[in-house]
Amino acid sequence: MKKIVVSGKTIDDAVRNGLQQLGVPQERVKVNVLEQPSKGLFGLIGAKDAKVELELLPDAIEEAIAFLRDVLQTMQLEVRIEQKQDKDGIELHMHGTDLGMLIGRRGQTLDALQYLVNIVANRYADHHLRIVLDAEQFRERRKKTLQELADRLADRVIRSKKEVVLEPMSPQERKVIHSQLQQHPKVRTFSRGEEPGRRVVIVLR
Repeated sequence: MKKIVVSGKTIDDAVRNGLQQLGVPQERVKVNVLEQPSKGLFGLIGAKDAKVELELLPDAIEEAIAFLRDVLQTMQLEVRIEQKQDKDGIELHMHGTDLGMLIGRRGQTLDALQYLVNIVANRYADHHLRIVLDAEQFRERRKKTLQELADRLADRVIRSKKEVVLEPMSPQERKVIHSQLQQHPKVRTFSRGEEPGRRVVIVLR
């Protein structure tokens, strides 16, 4: 944890000096007053400045990215991490070569890593954070694959008049199937089973 000791004519001046040095807003630091200012004799002799210690508090996103970099280094992967913010939360996009092992079968390794990154971030956050982890646009490609699968299976249900039960999926992937068929005029969807074996079922309306 980074700490600096700074001085100023007043405590506020000292804090401002410290924030300027660190380049952060006041909510990112813990202030510990070491010495109160004193005017001294006749306001001249023995006057003392205020002295404060500023302790830089951890940033949740920075801590999450640092954890992610450690994992990637352990896996001996050279990856560039790009951070994006949207209305749903923070996205961390990873770019590099040979990221297949980072994604895993149907994104299972990526999902597990995303879970751990969120745990680390929320350990330091003062409100709940949601971080989505992606590698080489896997999430978008997987979403399109699932949307196409949903349409194909909906046609099968209409032709056969029998329900179709999909393989177990994560809540995020089930949501894609449900959303894709939500407005379908002839079929509807629901989920069946318990996690992690919960599946989407497509049936006639």
